[in-house]
Amino acid sequence: MQAPTMQAPTWMTGGALGDLDRAYDNVGAIPDAKRYPARWSEAAASFRDDLSRQGRARLGLPYGAGPRHAYDLFLPEGTPAGLAVFVHGGYWKAFDRSVWSHLAAGPLAHGFAVALPSYTLCPEARIAGITAEIAAFLDRASAEVAGPIHLSGHSAGGHLVSRMLCTDIDLACAGRIGRVVSISGVHDLRPLLGTPMNETLRLDAGEARAESPALHAPRPGARLVAVAGGDELPEFRRQNLLLPTIWHGLGAETAAFEIAGLHHFSVIEGLSDPEGGLTRALVGG
Repeated sequence: MQAPTMQAPTWMTGGALGDLDRAYDNVGAIPDAKRYPARWSEAAASFRDDLSRQGRARLGLPYGAGPRHAYDLFLPEGTPAGLAVFVHGGYWKAFDRSVWSHLAAGPLAHGFAVALPSYTLCPEARIAGITAEIAAFLDRASAEVAGPIHLSGHSAGGHLVSRMLCTDIDLACAGRIGRVVSISGVHDLRPLLGTPMNETLRLDAGEARAESPALHAPRPGARLVAVAGGDELPEFRRQNLLLPTIWHGLGAETAAFEIAGLHHFSVIEGLSDPEGGLTRALVGG
């Protein structure tokens, strides 16, 4: 006997969730997606050169012994109001800090020093190892700048900064973290087990559970803002709502927003605008 076909009531719109291959394929979903990295790199290099000429860039600072254990620190004019961080995305397997320097412009204008780390990429590293690297980076960078620490990260970087709020992370500077802004963050890694990218990530079920912020408790006093573009793939919009909803029920202060008209690659550009909503969310204005 053939199984009945699932049909939605007439008052429902949309349809079944798509296959996982397409659910996380931002390159396939965004027109001219392959042009973005070159544009980001050009803007980042120009920004870095400008800050270096002003004596406000400290580049390639080490936080560990590995070849990618380094971060760039950009300094505001005058004494920093605190430390803002941006952790890049790329599905834990692409990019480095040099592509994103220009995103420091927004928080710098509000008096924050801004640090951007590189980290070891998959498959050389496991995601659990990358999480540990970001914790080591934060403890090192926090020793350079006094005051509150505000974290932001995009996509895989959103996952990594959210992990810094989880109770299982050993982080000496945890008490200084004022807020975390996860931009298009992946907060539950279990769906990635069924995607082609897992050939590179090498996730198993145990690590996917252990590294999912949505399956951890937040530290007392945690403050999380989750932001996604309104034109993102449905799976990223779901992931964007998931963590704030769960953590709100566990006592954290959370908020979730979508920015209309933006997709997975354009949504981060707001950090380069001192008056942009994304910058305001990060610095607390």
